[in-house]
Amino acid sequence: MEPLYIKINARNIEVTERLKEYLEKKLKKMPRYLPDLMEAEVELSRQSTKNAKDSHRVEITLRGARALIRAEESSADIFAAVDAVIDKLSRRIERYKGKLYEKGRGRAQEEILPEVPEEAPKIVRVKTFPVSPMSEEEAIEQMELLGHDFFIFLNPEDGQINVIYRRKDGNYGLIKPEIA
Repeated sequence: MEPLYIKINARNIEVTERLKEYLEKKLKKMPRYLPDLMEAEVELSRQSTKNAKDSHRVEITLRGARALIRAEESSADIFAAVDAVIDKLSRRIERYKGKLYEKGRGRAQEEILPEVPEEAPKIVRVKTFPVSPMSEEEAIEQMELLGHDFFIFLNPEDGQINVIYRRKDGNYGLIKPEIA
């Protein structure tokens, strides 16, 4: 088993040696729970918010051979945010492993995760709409006009369906699908 590659990115916050060691200590335990993990990408940021308890944000994305697991948390203290996001990732890994176990063994999910409700969420509505070719800027305008948090469009630059979305920090994100 290869060691977990950890990549740390920071915005408006200094990554001290203590913080780096703390993150590495916590993240190096993750492959015990999901052995095929290869990479952990950590985004640390400090934001000026109305509520000081959300000033430090930690976002961690774990990449494995068959899984991509992501979580984020905010707190007044960066170390508390790291602990909270690690706890959230652990729960998500357990849920993922439970689903794998259920598929492979045909067992009930309650044996692994008792807190998961008996009936899993299901698709209750399917919606179709025409996708028009437009630039990213036009897609943002359309999204704002509709009052939505995301918008699906055909990007004429690459001929692919893309998704533009509003991030919590007020900026925009663009999702470009890539066949794995």
